[in-house]
Amino acid sequence: MSKTKQFKTESKKLLHLMTHSIYTHKEIFLRELISNASDAIDKRHFLSLTDESVPAETYEIWLTPDEQNRTLTITDNGIGFTEEELINNLGTIAESGSKAFMEKNDQKDLEIIGQFGVGFYSAFMVAKQVTVETRSPFSEKGYRWNSDGESTYTIDEIEKESIGTSIILYLRKDDEEQEENFSEFTKAYKLRSLVKKYSDYVRYPINMMVEQSKDDQKVNEKETLNQMIPIWKRSKNDLKDEDLSGFYKHQFSDYEDPLKVIHTSVEGMLTYTALLFIPKKPPYDFYAETYEKGLQLYSKGVFIQDKNKDLIPDHFRFVKGLVDSADLSLNISRELLQHDRQLKKIADHLEKKIKSELENMLKHERPKYIEFYDAYKHALKYGIYDKFGLNKEKLQDLILFKTNKSEDYITLNEYIERKQIDQKAIYYASGKSKEAILKLPQMDLMVEKDLEVLLFVDDIDEFMVQMMQSFQELPFKSIQNADTDLLDETKKDALKEQEKEHKDILKALKKVLKDKVKDVKLSYRLKESPVCLVSGEGLSLEMEKVLKSMPNAQEIKAERILEINPDHEIFKSIEALYLKDKDSIQDYATILYHQALLLEGLPIEDASEFSSALTKLMITTSKK
Repeated sequence: MSKTKQFKTESKKLLHLMTHSIYTHKEIFLRELISNASDAIDKRHFLSLTDESVPAETYEIWLTPDEQNRTLTITDNGIGFTEEELINNLGTIAESGSKAFMEKNDQKDLEIIGQFGVGFYSAFMVAKQVTVETRSPFSEKGYRWNSDGESTYTIDEIEKESIGTSIILYLRKDDEEQEENFSEFTKAYKLRSLVKKYSDYVRYPINMMVEQSKDDQKVNEKETLNQMIPIWKRSKNDLKDEDLSGFYKHQFSDYEDPLKVIHTSVEGMLTYTALLFIPKKPPYDFYAETYEKGLQLYSKGVFIQDKNKDLIPDHFRFVKGLVDSADLSLNISRELLQHDRQLKKIADHLEKKIKSELENMLKHERPKYIEFYDAYKHALKYGIYDKFGLNKEKLQDLILFKTNKSEDYITLNEYIERKQIDQKAIYYASGKSKEAILKLPQMDLMVEKDLEVLLFVDDIDEFMVQMMQSFQELPFKSIQNADTDLLDETKKDALKEQEKEHKDILKALKKVLKDKVKDVKLSYRLKESPVCLVSGEGLSLEMEKVLKSMPNAQEIKAERILEINPDHEIFKSIEALYLKDKDSIQDYATILYHQALLLEGLPIEDASEFSSALTKLMITTSKK
């Protein structure tokens, strides 16, 4: 005889919330029911070891779709329910049988997935009616629980020989307007896909009978849908490189093997396993705003979240992989994590592990590291610049540079090791390419003094060193800046005397260029070149180029100083002509300034003015 019972008032409200709000994806129901089945088997297996009245079994989970009757049945041979347990666990939402089982048996370390008692009710998102047929080893009778998920449920006694539970879902009608296709949950391909996505590593086989063609006949054969043992929980000694590469390519849709695999397990106060990969190449959208970083998250082998952003810092966002931990605090839907210290600790551990692996690669596998660096250097450099240099200490040893003395990359530590004994700074120069930088007029003095110069060819480089400021107490200094501190006091005094001697011509040039440059000076750095532009305090010329190239860029300009080589024939000729004809300085000043712009890789500011001055000079020269 059927017993009809009411859900408790608060349970009615929670049931409505469950089926409409808590889960964002309706397909999650299958993961929840499979996880419950796995928990039930765990309980039976545990009790079979300690209680002779609980027989052991070859444990399995079965999916039985029925397209014609629009039902899906999930069956397990786990612990089952007594009548009292049905009332307590299925009649009261959020009454977790798993949690009670663990507390009763004092098994805090038993890896049971469900602890909230709400996952079962996710079935009502896709089912208009749910029937549970079950039997416990502690009862000679079986029971049928039935409900439409509204306000009541019924319980009947039934004959059931086997221990375990079957959950029959009577699927809702499809709704084209809402784009809800519930009948797809009776399709074999869909069930395969969902098991692969969410429950591939449940430790018991998830089986389904599928129709196969054999000798021109249709026969039903058992198909196991899940792998059961996660690759990351297998012994490292049992894993081959091709196993890990194959898993990576399948899991993360890459056609190439990963550049680096990081497999780590931590046990103790914090317990987790991580399997991380560094792809050979960044994805096409890696530097786009739409790119999503994050690691896949599993709890006890059950897939929880696809891209958890909290587990990986931005500067290592190129890392793909997964983390499996039993220590995470999940919310009741298992879709979202509660932000707790455990998650933060795992993230901190992973960051240190990734950095350690990269440092080891740099030290022992230099060619491989260079391949990595060429692919992901911008992420590391931006990581130093980001958050006002907060992570510079973590990342600065991973950065490489080419120099005027080296075709190969060097680290900052290697630069320090080979610098001159009395060198007071780390010198750098910026440009669009190594070739362009080496042709800069400012390189003349560096070559003469045999100084090594870091070559900055990426837009982020100067912004990065602005945040670093120094390395091993040596400041970074641009050779394209007005002050590089390379003159001794004797030469400084000699230069000042030269400027006094040529003050009239310098004053005249500065007057003509007053709207273009802050100052016109004689240069101590130029040897072969006649002229150059250097920046004053603040914004550099290279940073100006970068900022101007950005979308919606505002008008911004670095402080310019025109430096002239006092020993060059051009300067001597201009000064001689100026003494004869004061008006000629206008054209010469314009040509010198634009020549300096071109040498610096900056665009000519006034093409008409430059062309006019050049034309006058050519005409004057031809008449002589």
